[in-house]
Amino acid sequence: MSGAMDGHAEDRGRVYQSSGDQHISEHHHYGEEAAAPGGPDSVRRPAIGRPPAVLRDRAEVLRRLQASAGAGHGGEAYVLYGMGGCGKTAVAYTFFQWATGERGRVGLWVSASDRASLRAGMLAVAADRGAGDGELLAARNGLRPAADLVWQYLDRSAEPWVLVLDNADQPEILRDGSWLRTSPRGTVVVTTRRSGAHWWPGAELQYIGVLPREDAAQVLRDLAPHSGTHEEAARIAERLGRLPLALTLAGGFLSRQVLDPWTMETYARHLDEGQRVDLIDQGADALSEEDPRRLVGLTWQLTLDAFEARGLPEAAALLRLLARFAPEPLPLSLLNHAEISGSLPRARCETALRALLDQSLTELVDVGARCVQSHGILLDSVAAATPAENVPLLNTTAVRLFDAAVPRLPDAGPYDPLLRLLVPHALALLRRIDDPSTLAEALAVATRLSVALHRTGDYLSAWETARAAADLCERRLGAEHRIVLAARSRAGRALFRLGRYTGAELLLERVRAAQERLFGADDPDTLDSGHGLQLVLGNVGRRDDALALLRSTIAGRRTALGPAHPLTLRSRSSLLVLLSADRVVREEDGALLHLPSECARALGPDHTVTLGARHNRAWALYLLGRFDDADRETRLVTEAYRRRFGPDYPIALSAQQLLARTRAALGHVDAGIELMTDVVSRRERGLGPDHPFTIASRQLLSTFTSGRPGLPEA
Repeated sequence: MSGAMDGHAEDRGRVYQSSGDQHISEHHHYGEEAAAPGGPDSVRRPAIGRPPAVLRDRAEVLRRLQASAGAGHGGEAYVLYGMGGCGKTAVAYTFFQWATGERGRVGLWVSASDRASLRAGMLAVAADRGAGDGELLAARNGLRPAADLVWQYLDRSAEPWVLVLDNADQPEILRDGSWLRTSPRGTVVVTTRRSGAHWWPGAELQYIGVLPREDAAQVLRDLAPHSGTHEEAARIAERLGRLPLALTLAGGFLSRQVLDPWTMETYARHLDEGQRVDLIDQGADALSEEDPRRLVGLTWQLTLDAFEARGLPEAAALLRLLARFAPEPLPLSLLNHAEISGSLPRARCETALRALLDQSLTELVDVGARCVQSHGILLDSVAAATPAENVPLLNTTAVRLFDAAVPRLPDAGPYDPLLRLLVPHALALLRRIDDPSTLAEALAVATRLSVALHRTGDYLSAWETARAAADLCERRLGAEHRIVLAARSRAGRALFRLGRYTGAELLLERVRAAQERLFGADDPDTLDSGHGLQLVLGNVGRRDDALALLRSTIAGRRTALGPAHPLTLRSRSSLLVLLSADRVVREEDGALLHLPSECARALGPDHTVTLGARHNRAWALYLLGRFDDADRETRLVTEAYRRRFGPDYPIALSAQQLLARTRAALGHVDAGIELMTDVVSRRERGLGPDHPFTIASRQLLSTFTSGRPGLPEA
């Protein structure tokens, strides 16, 4: 450096100049007193919001924790894990109060929510246990290992202690500093959302979930005892998913209202009107500093932010996608489709799902199929906080995933529990979607799901799905939207199979009239409703009307779909049942009786329509008095149905009933009685004792047992 040293400073400024090396250390203090190192105000008092009035349904975990604080015990570490808002901190608080009050232990409470809070809190613990100022200063300045200092003093503690590490949702910061250890002098309790056992070696993991119904209701009654009955509290608790945080906020809201206090009934009504997350969070203390962990609308945003910070945006994307669905078991197979790439890379779906599981944001459940399930309040909260610009793509992805999960052309088959699992998610998706075109696509898939359920014999689920889907979409799409009418038609078809003939007749007639007016008599949707309606008419004594409608349907399907289409052949097959014996032999110049061969050529011998045609032809042969031929055909069809669908499948029972008729007609009445006894028993279990099919089966059995098998009747 050359030249004169001419530095200049004003006020408190300083200039240091040197022609050689210079080492300078400065300490700056502002204000009248020197600033003390930062740290918690107390580690002897739990730093929580609203303590639980009474802890409900945690007796088993509390017994385990309390046993660790008994004489001669020590060295245990317990990890209380579960989703945000499930009451992990409340359990830790209750144990802390018991251990310090009943057992006289020193209680130490540290926030482990971030690295700085953990470090400051643990050094405060060391100070509490006797560490000197010099040791603490050296640890703060990195001149000695901070965690070693803390545990040195915990191990030397003259008094037994309980240490709670609360909100340890980033276990890597505990691991990196080796902060989590055990000591024979005390018990460690950790609360966290992270469920992975690899984070907690040597610790005993205890899952903290939602409350049972009765205990959840009692939480509301504890906080707002005069707002309603126990049963009203139980209903609200169910609507809140029995989540302790939501229950606490709801109870707080009800207990603090002054001008116009709500009853529990009023609160429940407002919950059903939507925006329930905002309503729940109104129960927070307005005068306290807002803590995201104490609001259902914000508590899970902490985890989403952590995903982004850790380079896992696909985990947040997957959770937002799950929030389009229902808080019911969701088959994992639905997520394993290429269509998921609309919202996140398919190759990253596994990683994203593991992250959600690790954070207790969802859980694996097995209900006959491997599923994931997330809490309803969580899903509502995430859905409400999803950026508006992301919603259309999420909805489209969800609809495409459903489209891939539901059979493209549903066929008759045995009961499939996977289909039933999809129903609540289909309806939840319809509630989430606002865009009309996307909503119409989703309704089309839901209607196809109803068809699939119908064809497995689950008529009640088929009816509930189609009816609920149409109700949800009618207001936004219009009562005469093509797909709304198609859903109503499927509901009518299911009502018929449930034996509710009057309701089915009225609904199908109304829908078919609207379809014919809007789309034309030969439109495929109109023809589909016509085929369903003729089945009803044939069973309520309007056989001539049924036959006229069936002939019209056959003609329309021939024109619209072609003579060899499965639906055309199915409608022609129905003629074998509706026509009397003298007319069936003349129909189509006698060709109708050879319909099964035509179906086999067009569709294959094992196609459902082919089997149905053989079944109906066997009925026609029975009416014609050709009992040997009818018996032989019916036996083959019955065996095929039982092999393919199982013995309880509705059409398998129908075929077995026809076999009982042919056996009795051939003089084997005892065999007929045995077959019909089985049919009646299975129909009573499957359809109920008052279903028209069950009643007809009992009447037929009665004619057999009376010794009067009777003659064939159309």
